Amino acid sequence: MSAVKNVIKDNYNMMLLKDYLREAIKDAGFSHAEISKTPVGTRVALHVTRPGIVIGRKGSGIRALTDKLASDFGLKNPQISVVEIEKPELAPSVMCNRMAAHLERGTAFRRATMWTLKQIMENGAMGVQITISGKLRGDRSAFEKHTAGILPRAGHHAEVIVAEDIAHVKTAMGLIGIRIRIANKAKLVPEFEMKTEKAMKTKQVKDEGTGKMRDETAAEAKARTESEQIALEEEKMKELETLEEEEAQLK
Repeated sequence: MSAVKNVIKDNYNMMLLKDYLREAIKDAGFSHAEISKTPVGTRVALHVTRPGIVIGRKGSGIRALTDKLASDFGLKNPQISVVEIEKPELAPSVMCNRMAAHLERGTAFRRATMWTLKQIMENGAMGVQITISGKLRGDRSAFEKHTAGILPRAGHHAEVIVAEDIAHVKTAMGLIGIRIRIANKAKLVPEFEMKTEKAMKTKQVKDEGTGKMRDETAAEAKARTESEQIALEEEKMKELETLEEEEAQLK
């Protein structure tokens, strides 16, 4: 089998595995799985909102899941770890599953969309976009797109801070697709940072009475004559970097 076919086969298996986990541990709030191969087997990290449901009583849930991944998906010696999601409202896959559950229970699609939009924005998202499509209100297929906040569409920021996921749900009217894109402001790296100004060092002068060094007072720092003022300005001008000097260095 060629390398291209191996890559296609691996991606297809990962898709089947994700679909299985999404359904098998739905009550645990499954978000995504990170799979990595090690010399002794396969490491699987499950990101969920309720780890206790995945682990089960005395680890029975983990053991059953380990056997299933080894037998049905061919993972070599799977080692499962469970990671709890701190803010489920900022995970697109979790919110897709929650919205799909609302639609399965018969909630009106627009009410479910507005509720999900509100929950995501109130939990600190920078922007969100929910697209729902399918047979929403009749035999003809339609779609609606709802957006709130700021959501980068392209460029570096869109790749770094925007996450998205898609879920499908079967209703009495037919199949409905849900796509949620969330911009997480916690991942935003600021382009500019204000630097604090360094405190100026106080000039030391010799006290005529005691003969010891002390800080120069404001009255002493002020130029007494125009000649002193010009002399001070000359000293400060030396610190300036001009374009003429840069040109001279480049010649």
